[in-house]
Parts: sequence; structure tokens; C-alpha cells
Amino acid sequence: MRMMLPPSTERRLVDRWLVSFFRDYALPDFNRAVSAMCRFYHLARPRVEWFEYLDWGTTAGRTYENGKIHLVHPENWQRGRKYNSERQWIQTVHHEMAHYLFWTDAERKADTFARRMVRGLQIHARAARLNGRMAARNGHARRLPARRVRPRAGTAG
Repeated sequence: MRMMLPPSTERRLVDRWLVSFFRDYALPDFNRAVSAMCRFYHLARPRVEWFEYLDWGTTAGRTYENGKIHLVHPENWQRGRKYNSERQWIQTVHHEMAHYLFWTDAERKADTFARRMVRGLQIHARAARLNGRMAARNGHARRLPARRVRPRAGTAG
């Protein structure tokens, strides 16, 4: 299955806004980036909460099933981390947004999946039954080879 992504012009804009937020801490840039991604996927914006660290500094972001995202603020990201680059932080934001995109509206996605899985199956089943009947009428029905039944050990036969 191919993943649907925004066009490269929109992805460049999102990247530019995230870079700007990482460098200047201007919250409107972050909001623009997240809003653009959500607008493309027709989803509501997630609630984002900022932290100095998560899980004693082992995690950079966390997404919850209720649509809430916890992220380490770039200001804290740059302090005392082994991997404190701008690219690593932007990668983390994209990673958490992917969790949000794929968890959101699970019921609708499950219903769509179920519909697509069975779409067209009834028509093919009907056609196969019809083809089987027509073949039987014309004497072209497929015959299965006879199965020889072997007697069980210890029985007469």
C-alpha cells in the first residue's frame, strides 16, 4: 500500500516552519507546520504539550490515542542531549505526527478498510457460481479424481 504524502512544495514549507521554530521558538511557525499537515489529511489539529524532558530524558516525543502529543521543547532539546541536532528534532516531530495521523479516527478507517476488503467479492462469487453451472450443463464440469480409502491397520478388509 502506498502512503499518501503532501506535495513536495508543502513539505518544504512545513520543514521551513519547523526549522524556524527550532531556531527562534516562535510558536506560530510550529502551529503553521502542524496545521498544514492536518489540513492535507483532513484532520483536526492535535493538542501539543511541551516538556523539558520525557521519561527521564530517554524519549523525545510521545503520542496518545486521545490525540494528545507530548514533545520536548527545542530549547530543552539542545541542552544535554547526545543527539541534539535540528534534524533529529524535526524527525521526532514528523514521527509523532505520523502516530497521530494513523491513530486518529480509527473507527472510520476500520470501516473503510472493511468495505474495501469485500468490495467486488459478491460479483466474483456470483460469476464463479454461474460459470460452474454453465460448465456442468455443457458437460465440462471439472471432475475430481476418486480417492482410495485404505483400510485401517488391524482390520479385515
